[in-house]
Amino acid sequence: MASGVSAHRELFERAASAGAGLVLVHHGLFWDRAPRHLSPTLAARLRVLLERHMNLAAYHLPLDAHPDIGNNALIAEGLGCREREPFGLHHGVPIGVRARFPGGGVPPEELFARVEALTGRRPLVFDSGPERVRSIGIVSGGGASSLGEAIEEGLDAFLTGEPAEPAREEAREAGIHFVAAGHYATETFGIRRLGDVVAERFDLEHRFIDVPNPV
Repeated sequence: MASGVSAHRELFERAASAGAGLVLVHHGLFWDRAPRHLSPTLAARLRVLLERHMNLAAYHLPLDAHPDIGNNALIAEGLGCREREPFGLHHGVPIGVRARFPGGGVPPEELFARVEALTGRRPLVFDSGPERVRSIGIVSGGGASSLGEAIEEGLDAFLTGEPAEPAREEAREAGIHFVAAGHYATETFGIRRLGDVVAERFDLEHRFIDVPNPV
């Protein structure tokens, strides 16, 4: 079994070379915003799966939201946060987490360094919040729209994957730290952990296939 962040041909080809019979992904092949027809790109992706007899399973928002193996829960854990609670409403359902740093919190520079160490890349930071970060909202991937919720809840920092153009001024005017750590980079955690859980439960070999994306 192989796992990866997004369903695309390179991932499938590398999974096939590894001898995988199942590919687990966070971002699947079909999206509501995309037309449901067999384009040349989609056909090429499916051809790899079908010719190599590989199964594909995708877990998107449920994997973001999972309280134990979800992207956001694992990011909070990796940053040293405590007291995780649901946060980041998407169509009325929370998919992120709100958490606190123990003690008196951490300096912003310490938070940014922890994010870089955890994701393996330097985040884009709009450093406009308080001198101690005690609370943070986390919505991985394209969760910049949840910045407003973080502001309404009076959080000290907000972390997501991709920035949105208004984020800098909104963060500066509201006095909150905004951290964009990469869409791909913030969504490797859940699918990797899910692969490990499935492998352990069903006695399978699991390989996480990293196909880095700068976005």
